[in-house]
Amino acid sequence: MLGFLLRLLPFWVREPLLVVAGSVLGVRLMYLAFRDGHWGAAGFGTLFLVFTAVRVREVVRALRARRNPGPAASADGAVAEAAPRPLPESRPQPPAAPEKEPNAWGQAAAAVAVFAALGAALWLAPKVLPSGDDGTPRAVSCPSGEHEELPSAYRGTPRPATGDELCKALNRSDLAQLLGTPAETATAASGSNNTAPLTDGKIAQPEAEVRFDTYTVHVSATYNELSIAQYVKLMEFGEEQDTRTLTVLGRPAVLSSDHTMKLEISLGGGSGGPVEQGPLARTLSVAFDEKDRGGYYDLTVWSTSGTLPDDSVLLNIAEKVLATLPGRAV
Repeated sequence: MLGFLLRLLPFWVREPLLVVAGSVLGVRLMYLAFRDGHWGAAGFGTLFLVFTAVRVREVVRALRARRNPGPAASADGAVAEAAPRPLPESRPQPPAAPEKEPNAWGQAAAAVAVFAALGAALWLAPKVLPSGDDGTPRAVSCPSGEHEELPSAYRGTPRPATGDELCKALNRSDLAQLLGTPAETATAASGSNNTAPLTDGKIAQPEAEVRFDTYTVHVSATYNELSIAQYVKLMEFGEEQDTRTLTVLGRPAVLSSDHTMKLEISLGGGSGGPVEQGPLARTLSVAFDEKDRGGYYDLTVWSTSGTLPDDSVLLNIAEKVLATLPGRAV
């Protein structure tokens, strides 16, 4: 396609372009070959320079033919055939006015100028135009779970949320700002359609998690018959410390603290390390509905450094995130 377009150009436009392009590419390849020791590049550079020399010879021959007109010469330097003599009985025709030929040097200069402008535009474009990838970290997106088959516990639960829904609700564009770290960008986001442990897969418990450099936020929904009031009594029976009951979105809620678990998994085939106590986490449990008929959301925040945000941060996140999730139908 490029060769066809080049053949359509006039001789005094096409040849200077080929000379400039061949010389630039040839010299560049030879420079790279001697700098890096790539002799394959030297071979290609030699081919470009030989090609350029041939085109220069053709241009010189055409210029000499134009300066020393003998037999009529074409634009490519080829001699045209002599015109047939008129028959003796034919009437002589007046000589036609010679057509004004274009200036060869003007065409060559214009072609070189156009080529130089294109080269300058290609050279300066990456520096002037905004780049699509400016090195700024992009926010992660939740993996799609549309084609994932849900466990049977979800089919028997009225209006259950899925891990995909929890992830999309939690992975908000302002989540880092709500956490008090507006300069951070989420590094990972996930959602899963799990079932509650020790229930033989009969209780749906979808989960989602969004990670930042400073904090990790986890949300889950447990579709059991345990109310927040009963949950608080269990905490009192277990003498849990640092708990506080409150109301969130008009629903009963409780704040509690507990340590996460640290589990090391060996990828080399050997046994991993023992389960250890991880950093402290703060959890806000909120009932599905105002009447606290059973089931609740858990919103948990922790960091590897062990620092925790204020409880007001959890309350603010809960009001933003849980308000977009479906409550349990009666």
